[in-house]
Amino acid sequence: MQHGGHILAETLAEVMDAVKPGVSELELDQLAERLIRERGGEPGFQKVKGYHHTICMSTNDVVVHGIPGSYRFKEGDVVGVDCGVFYKGFHTDMSDSKRIKKVGSKDDDIDTFLQVGKHALDEAFKVAIIGNRIGHISKTIQDIVEGSGYSVVRSLIGHGVGRDLHEEPEVPGYMNRALQKTPLLKEGMTIAIEVIYNKGKKAVSLDDDGWTIRTADGSMAGLYERTVGIVKDGPLMITK
Repeated sequence: MQHGGHILAETLAEVMDAVKPGVSELELDQLAERLIRERGGEPGFQKVKGYHHTICMSTNDVVVHGIPGSYRFKEGDVVGVDCGVFYKGFHTDMSDSKRIKKVGSKDDDIDTFLQVGKHALDEAFKVAIIGNRIGHISKTIQDIVEGSGYSVVRSLIGHGVGRDLHEEPEVPGYMNRALQKTPLLKEGMTIAIEVIYNKGKKAVSLDDDGWTIRTADGSMAGLYERTVGIVKDGPLMITK
């Protein structure tokens, strides 16, 4: 999983660098597939029944699972890319978001929105240790995101990951039960920690394509995810 995660992290870094005005979502998808296969991996998302792409696109108000299309990016767009790698029988999962900006332009409220999501992911990673619970991760994400005035999406969550892309335990970005009733983090677990959040309200809606999920109020969405191992020495970043 660590080698597959390395393939994924390198691929996603190159894909995010390619997010520029005039580039299309489909071009990013083709780039991601080529980079994964060149490195000896397989696109993990293509193993999901009915899905035929390497990445999921979250452009502007798309929260998750957007099908890459002909849309070409322009300045001001908020672009999230979710990608998975299958390598030697194991999955890894990762996502990042960025804003396309003019060089030298000042940060504004949208930049702050994205910074908060990345910060929430970084802090959630730190509490993914043996003896803590899933609730420690959930509470960290919720406190940071909603404490900053944004909304954690309730219907979309992190998850275990390994031989299957989605496994137990569920890893919500919000508290849905008492902390002590959430699953215990044990040595050897591998989980995908996800920060899935909206600039506006938490409600989302499903497009007619049956995949694309958007914010119900048209606000911007943000998406950050890493695959993490629970090991003796502390949290292990598998996707790096």
